[in-house]
Amino acid sequence: MLNILFVTDFVCPYCLVAKEALRQALLETGMEAEILIQPLELTEEPKERVDTYHDETRKARYQILTEPAKQLGLDMKLPPAVVPRPYTRLAFEGWYFAREKGLGEEYSDLMYRAYFMEEKDIGDPEVLTELAKRIGLDPEEYRNALLAGTWTKQEKEEVSYSKDVLKVRGIPSIYINGKKIALQTYTKEEMVAILTQQAEGSDEGGFCCGPDGCN
Repeated sequence: MLNILFVTDFVCPYCLVAKEALRQALLETGMEAEILIQPLELTEEPKERVDTYHDETRKARYQILTEPAKQLGLDMKLPPAVVPRPYTRLAFEGWYFAREKGLGEEYSDLMYRAYFMEEKDIGDPEVLTELAKRIGLDPEEYRNALLAGTWTKQEKEEVSYSKDVLKVRGIPSIYINGKKIALQTYTKEEMVAILTQQAEGSDEGGFCCGPDGCN
């Protein structure tokens, strides 16, 4: 069994493509893995949110993902027409709630797709509540947990861990059995090769998103 730590944010386009490539690669290879989501907010409150939709530089950089996303069956908007880009603290707090209910994987997949494919504002608690209903979460219980800040402390601690302990500067940052890998093409084929080689890869290079932008 592979232990995979996946440092991510739900508004990082590279993260969605990498997660789907990983999912399909695991299915193809038949390998078993325990995937743990590790949050890192690209924009933490109260830092000013960014407008990715009108950022031509970002749009150009995102083009590396166009073909891999298509091959993986992802009809992504690069970037989505959600201005400004949402804060994701509440979405992550909702993920802790969903994980406690045994729906963590379904929830994380929903958040990525709601933002990048449906152009939903996943920083809005009402939008999040409606999305949570889709996977069978109790909407009132979910909404009350967000409003009460039930998971705020844990979420903030985990984001701090990503930055201060793991020293993550770009996402996705993926660790397989404790070893950091680097992605260049974001394809299923690349991920299959990495898994097959027991994650023998470099921790340098690759394309990713950081708090100051995506390369």
